[in-house]
Amino acid sequence: MKKLNDILTGITPLKIKGATDIRVTGICIDSRKAAAGWAFVAVKGTLSDGHNFITKAEELGASTIICEKMPDHISEGTTYVVVTNSASATGILAANFYGNPSGNMKVVGVTGTNGKTTTATLLYKLHKDLGYKCGLISTVKNMVDEEEIIATHTTPDAVSIQELFRQMADAGCEYVFMEVSSHAIHQDRIAGIRFAGGIFTNITHDHLDYHKTFDEYIRVKKCFFDHLAADAFALVNADDKRGMVMMQNTAASKNTYSLKMPATFKGKVLENGLSGLVMNVDNHEAHFRLIGTFNAYNLLAVYGTAVLLGVDKLDALAGLSRLSGAAGRFETYFSPTDKILGIIDYAHTPDALINILATINQLRSGKQQLITIVGCGGDRDRTKRPIMAEVAAAHSDKVILTTDNPRSEDPEAILDEMETGLNAAQKRKYLRITDRKEAIKTACMLAQPTDIILVAGKGHETYQEIKGVKYHFDDHEELIKAFETQNR
Repeated sequence: MKKLNDILTGITPLKIKGATDIRVTGICIDSRKAAAGWAFVAVKGTLSDGHNFITKAEELGASTIICEKMPDHISEGTTYVVVTNSASATGILAANFYGNPSGNMKVVGVTGTNGKTTTATLLYKLHKDLGYKCGLISTVKNMVDEEEIIATHTTPDAVSIQELFRQMADAGCEYVFMEVSSHAIHQDRIAGIRFAGGIFTNITHDHLDYHKTFDEYIRVKKCFFDHLAADAFALVNADDKRGMVMMQNTAASKNTYSLKMPATFKGKVLENGLSGLVMNVDNHEAHFRLIGTFNAYNLLAVYGTAVLLGVDKLDALAGLSRLSGAAGRFETYFSPTDKILGIIDYAHTPDALINILATINQLRSGKQQLITIVGCGGDRDRTKRPIMAEVAAAHSDKVILTTDNPRSEDPEAILDEMETGLNAAQKRKYLRITDRKEAIKTACMLAQPTDIILVAGKGHETYQEIKGVKYHFDDHEELIKAFETQNR
């Protein structure tokens, strides 16, 4: 519980109507969560405008309304605070309400198209392994030290983030590692967070359904680094041509990691096999359980971050050598008798799919057939659909196009758009199986002993979203069941 005056610290209201020395017992941006004594922040979202729900919040007991325009109906006893941008104000208000918990911990944000989940998860696991209490905010799950909280978004809303930070600080967490999505940056969900550092992994074709242009997508990512404080650090992938762009206007200390050129943290892949990676990192040889060049970059980012946070270099390398990756990221399974290798990965962008397929092709023998199962989500960037199909067909022996999360769209229409990316030769080696379960079963039937099956796109997800309903569906479960059926 805080005084309204206190949670307005750092906010310059355009207008205030009503008392400001009142107590605020809670804060929300969802009118349905409002209760007696709460402050409701009316945010203009992409799908709805919170200003349309002010009356609803008041009916549920909200005594403070923070908005961009004064409502037509003014309720007696309610305080109204008009601000320029209620979205950016939300994070600051929530941070003040929860006692600015990020200032008591070292919060590191990870942004980029691919690698965010693995990088944040490895940072959490490494620091836990080194004996620290930590928090994690990721696509897969959120962790308050040892307590797991199911994640619903890559980056939660601004109020939920500050509430999580409060729980983490109260649990004694010293570090927090969090994914920072482009949506979260653009929607000001990270306002009010004091970051100790920021990591840039890479940037490729994604989320153009939201950002409209690639230049806008880059600009939004760059905003994260533009707002880092002078006592924070920025760590970017120097091998991505936009890595240095991210740091152009940052006040933070500038650091790089690379496999190809001189950098603050330099790595070289010595061995890359199905048993893991052997790398030279800052002139020290280290063995890692993770597979593939893309993971070599993730490991370098984690190593560099740990060192910048004060971890001894050899301790960081030793700790990383003991760790596995994040759920749904290059997870492997073998069929019981035929030793068919099944790989489940979250790759849902063309670049991520290319990376996974390139890694598999680099590691497999000439006799092993590669069968790729892939789909595209509905209500998302349609321009990548033909590219995903073309990439899968170009780098696989057989391809099965299937559903992902069709959401409100017709699954057949999504597959029609994917098919347009295939040339005549590629169409001769692909199948179209709309039912994802049947697609996985068919791949297992087609596979010969020691062949490789890649199930791409959903990774850690345990559902399929169809017409607004989330049905239980787990690629891991279906792959294992298909393997068992084939070996009876």
